[in-house]
Amino acid sequence: MKIQVWSDIMCPFCYIAKKNFEAALENSPFKNEVEVEWKSFQLDPDLKENSGTVSISEYLMKRKGFSEPQLKQFQNQLKEMGNAAGVTFNQDTTIAAETFSAHKLLHFAKENNKADAMEEALFVAHFTDGKNIADADFLVSLAEELGLDKEKARKILSEDAYDYEVKQDIMEAHNLGISGVPYYLLDNKYAVSGAQPVELFTRALAQTYQESIVNLSQTSGENMCGADGCSI
Repeated sequence: MKIQVWSDIMCPFCYIAKKNFEAALENSPFKNEVEVEWKSFQLDPDLKENSGTVSISEYLMKRKGFSEPQLKQFQNQLKEMGNAAGVTFNQDTTIAAETFSAHKLLHFAKENNKADAMEEALFVAHFTDGKNIADADFLVSLAEELGLDKEKARKILSEDAYDYEVKQDIMEAHNLGISGVPYYLLDNKYAVSGAQPVELFTRALAQTYQESIVNLSQTSGENMCGADGCSI
Protein backbone atom coordinates (compact mmCIF):
# COMPACT_ATOMS: atom_id res chain seq x y z
CA MET A 1 0.00 0.00 0.00
CA LYS A 2 1.42 3.38 -0.99
CA ILE A 3 0.78 6.63 0.84
CA GLN A 4 1.72 9.90 -0.85
CA VAL A 5 1.98 12.94 1.42
CA TRP A 6 2.00 16.52 0.18
CA SER A 7 3.50 18.78 2.82
CA ASP A 8 5.39 22.01 3.34
CA ILE A 9 8.07 22.51 6.00
CA MET A 10 6.55 25.82 7.12
CA CYS A 11 3.13 24.21 7.76
CA PRO A 12 2.67 23.41 11.47
CA PHE A 13 -0.31 21.17 10.78
CA CYS A 14 1.86 19.07 8.47
CA TYR A 15 4.13 18.29 11.42
CA ILE A 16 1.21 17.42 13.68
CA ALA A 17 -0.34 15.23 10.98
CA LYS A 18 2.99 13.44 10.49
CA LYS A 19 3.11 12.49 14.15
CA ASN A 20 -0.52 11.36 14.23
CA PHE A 21 -0.15 9.39 11.01
CA GLU A 22 3.01 7.69 12.28
CA ALA A 23 1.27 6.74 15.53
CA ALA A 24 -1.60 5.19 13.58
CA LEU A 25 0.74 3.35 11.24
CA GLU A 26 2.91 2.04 14.07
CA ASN A 27 -0.13 0.35 15.64
CA SER A 28 -1.36 -1.22 12.40
CA PRO A 29 -0.74 -4.93 11.75
CA PHE A 30 0.28 -4.18 8.16
CA LYS A 31 2.77 -1.37 8.85
CA ASN A 32 5.59 -3.19 7.07
CA GLU A 33 3.52 -3.30 3.89
CA VAL A 34 3.14 0.48 3.65
CA GLU A 35 5.35 2.72 1.54
CA VAL A 36 5.28 6.43 2.37
CA GLU A 37 6.36 8.96 -0.23
CA TRP A 38 6.89 12.59 0.79
CA LYS A 39 5.87 15.13 -1.86
CA SER A 40 6.71 18.82 -2.06
CA PHE A 41 4.23 21.68 -1.74
CA GLN A 42 4.80 25.40 -1.21
CA LEU A 43 2.28 27.44 0.72
CA ASP A 44 4.01 30.68 -0.18
CA PRO A 45 6.02 30.19 -3.39
CA ASP A 46 6.61 33.93 -3.69
CA LEU A 47 8.40 34.12 -0.35
CA LYS A 48 12.11 34.66 -0.97
CA GLU A 49 13.07 35.31 2.64
CA ASN A 50 16.37 33.67 3.64
CA SER A 51 17.95 36.24 5.96
CA GLY A 52 17.05 34.46 9.18
CA THR A 53 15.93 37.75 10.73
CA VAL A 54 12.14 37.65 10.22
CA SER A 55 10.16 35.98 12.99
CA ILE A 56 7.21 33.79 12.16
CA SER A 57 4.97 36.18 14.11
CA GLU A 58 6.10 39.11 11.97
CA TYR A 59 5.55 37.05 8.85
CA LEU A 60 2.03 36.00 9.81
CA MET A 61 0.98 39.53 10.69
CA LYS A 62 2.54 41.31 7.73
CA ARG A 63 2.11 38.74 4.98
CA LYS A 64 -0.96 36.78 6.09
CA GLY A 65 -2.89 39.58 7.78
CA PHE A 66 -3.07 38.17 11.31
CA SER A 67 -4.01 40.71 13.99
CA GLU A 68 -2.21 40.43 17.32
CA PRO A 69 -5.25 38.85 19.08
CA GLN A 70 -5.70 36.38 16.19
CA LEU A 71 -2.04 35.51 16.27
CA LYS A 72 -2.06 34.92 20.01
CA GLN A 73 -5.14 32.71 19.79
CA PHE A 74 -3.70 30.76 16.87
CA GLN A 75 -0.37 30.19 18.61
CA ASN A 76 -2.03 29.10 21.86
CA GLN A 77 -4.22 26.58 20.04
CA LEU A 78 -1.27 25.39 18.01
CA LYS A 79 0.76 24.81 21.17
CA GLU A 80 -2.04 22.70 22.65
CA MET A 81 -2.39 20.64 19.49
CA GLY A 82 1.37 20.20 19.33
CA ASN A 83 1.57 19.02 22.92
CA ALA A 84 -1.12 16.44 22.25
CA ALA A 85 0.79 15.11 19.24
CA GLY A 86 4.21 15.20 20.87
CA VAL A 87 5.40 18.24 18.91
CA THR A 88 7.22 21.18 20.50
CA PHE A 89 6.40 24.48 18.81
CA ASN A 90 8.83 27.16 19.96
CA GLN A 91 7.01 29.96 18.21
CA ASP A 92 9.08 32.70 19.83
CA THR A 93 12.16 31.50 17.97
CA THR A 94 10.67 30.16 14.73
CA ILE A 95 12.04 31.97 11.69
CA ALA A 96 10.17 32.68 8.46
CA ALA A 97 12.02 31.25 5.46
CA GLU A 98 11.46 30.13 1.89
CA THR A 99 11.15 26.37 1.63
CA PHE A 100 12.13 25.57 -1.96
CA SER A 101 15.73 24.80 -0.97
CA ALA A 102 14.56 22.51 1.81
CA HIS A 103 12.35 20.64 -0.64
CA LYS A 104 15.33 20.16 -2.95
CA LEU A 105 17.22 18.64 -0.04
CA LEU A 106 14.23 16.41 0.70
CA HIS A 107 14.34 15.02 -2.85
CA PHE A 108 18.07 14.38 -2.45
CA ALA A 109 17.29 12.49 0.75
CA LYS A 110 14.48 10.58 -1.00
CA GLU A 111 16.96 9.37 -3.60
CA ASN A 112 18.99 7.95 -0.71
CA ASN A 113 16.03 6.40 1.14
CA LYS A 114 16.16 9.00 3.90
CA ALA A 115 13.17 11.17 3.04
CA ASP A 116 11.29 10.48 6.26
CA ALA A 117 14.33 11.25 8.41
CA MET A 118 14.93 14.45 6.46
CA GLU A 119 11.30 15.54 6.73
CA GLU A 120 11.44 15.07 10.51
CA ALA A 121 14.80 16.84 10.79
CA LEU A 122 13.53 19.83 8.81
CA PHE A 123 10.38 20.11 10.93
CA VAL A 124 12.40 19.98 14.16
CA ALA A 125 14.89 22.52 12.83
CA HIS A 126 12.16 24.95 11.81
CA PHE A 127 9.57 24.65 14.55
CA THR A 128 11.56 23.51 17.58
CA ASP A 129 15.15 24.65 17.17
CA GLY A 130 14.54 27.98 15.42
CA LYS A 131 16.95 27.27 12.57
CA ASN A 132 16.95 29.02 9.23
CA ILE A 133 15.82 26.30 6.81
CA ALA A 134 16.62 28.57 3.84
CA ASP A 135 20.30 28.81 4.78
CA ALA A 136 22.45 26.63 2.54
CA ASP A 137 25.17 26.07 5.15
CA PHE A 138 22.63 24.84 7.67
CA LEU A 139 20.96 22.55 5.13
CA VAL A 140 24.33 21.07 4.18
CA SER A 141 25.08 20.39 7.84
CA LEU A 142 21.68 18.72 8.19
CA ALA A 143 22.41 16.48 5.21
CA GLU A 144 25.75 15.53 6.74
CA GLU A 145 24.07 14.64 10.06
CA LEU A 146 21.85 12.20 8.19
CA GLY A 147 24.82 10.57 6.50
CA LEU A 148 24.36 12.22 3.11
CA ASP A 149 27.23 13.52 1.01
CA LYS A 150 27.65 17.12 2.16
CA GLU A 151 29.52 18.25 -0.97
CA LYS A 152 26.82 16.84 -3.21
CA ALA A 153 24.20 18.50 -1.02
CA ARG A 154 25.97 21.86 -1.36
CA LYS A 155 26.17 21.47 -5.13
CA ILE A 156 22.48 20.58 -5.33
CA LEU A 157 21.51 23.66 -3.36
CA SER A 158 23.65 25.98 -5.47
CA GLU A 159 22.47 24.65 -8.83
CA ASP A 160 19.14 23.69 -10.39
CA ALA A 161 19.32 20.01 -9.47
CA TYR A 162 15.96 18.73 -8.20
CA ASP A 163 14.20 21.95 -9.16
CA TYR A 164 12.21 19.94 -11.69
CA GLU A 165 11.22 17.29 -9.13
CA VAL A 166 9.98 19.88 -6.64
CA LYS A 167 7.98 21.68 -9.31
CA GLN A 168 6.54 18.41 -10.59
CA ASP A 169 5.25 17.55 -7.11
CA ILE A 170 3.60 20.95 -6.88
CA MET A 171 2.09 20.65 -10.34
CA GLU A 172 0.79 17.17 -9.53
CA ALA A 173 -0.87 18.57 -6.41
CA HIS A 174 -2.55 21.32 -8.43
CA ASN A 175 -3.72 18.78 -11.02
CA LEU A 176 -5.30 16.77 -8.21
CA GLY A 177 -7.05 19.87 -6.90
CA ILE A 178 -4.93 20.04 -3.75
CA SER A 179 -4.97 23.60 -2.45
CA GLY A 180 -3.80 23.05 1.12
CA VAL A 181 -1.63 20.74 3.16
CA PRO A 182 -1.18 18.29 4.78
CA TYR A 183 -2.77 16.02 2.20
CA TYR A 184 -2.52 12.23 2.41
CA LEU A 185 -3.40 10.20 -0.68
CA LEU A 186 -3.92 6.55 0.19
CA ASP A 187 -3.31 4.11 -2.64
CA ASN A 188 -4.71 6.65 -5.13
CA LYS A 189 -8.16 5.87 -3.73
CA TYR A 190 -8.87 7.88 -0.62
CA ALA A 191 -7.58 11.16 0.73
CA VAL A 192 -7.29 12.66 4.19
CA SER A 193 -6.51 16.35 4.53
CA GLY A 194 -5.62 18.37 7.59
CA ALA A 195 -4.04 17.44 10.91
CA GLN A 196 -6.47 14.67 11.66
CA PRO A 197 -6.35 12.69 14.92
CA VAL A 198 -4.68 9.30 15.24
CA GLU A 199 -8.06 7.56 15.27
CA LEU A 200 -9.05 8.89 11.85
CA PHE A 201 -5.72 7.94 10.31
CA THR A 202 -6.13 4.48 11.83
CA ARG A 203 -9.54 4.06 10.22
CA ALA A 204 -8.37 5.45 6.90
CA LEU A 205 -5.38 3.11 6.78
CA ALA A 206 -7.48 0.08 7.70
CA GLN A 207 -10.22 0.88 5.20
CA THR A 208 -7.74 1.51 2.42
CA TYR A 209 -5.84 -1.66 3.20
CA GLN A 210 -9.04 -3.67 3.12
CA GLU A 211 -10.20 -1.86 -0.04
CA SER A 212 -13.27 -0.60 1.75
CA ILE A 213 -16.03 1.03 -0.29
CA VAL A 214 -16.14 3.84 2.26
CA ASN A 215 -14.75 6.90 0.52
CA LEU A 216 -12.75 9.12 2.84
CA SER A 217 -11.89 11.60 0.10
CA GLN A 218 -11.47 15.19 1.24
CA THR A 219 -12.15 14.38 4.89
CA SER A 220 -12.34 17.70 6.69
CA GLY A 221 -10.67 20.90 5.62
CA GLU A 222 -9.81 22.09 9.10
CA ASN A 223 -6.42 22.24 10.79
CA MET A 224 -4.52 22.80 7.59
CA CYS A 225 -2.64 25.55 5.79
CA GLY A 226 -3.41 27.14 2.44
CA ALA A 227 -2.23 30.12 0.42
CA ASP A 228 -4.20 32.50 2.66
CA GLY A 229 -2.75 31.16 5.89
CA CYS A 230 -3.52 28.51 8.49
CA SER A 231 -6.82 27.82 10.18
CA ILE A 232 -7.90 25.84 13.23
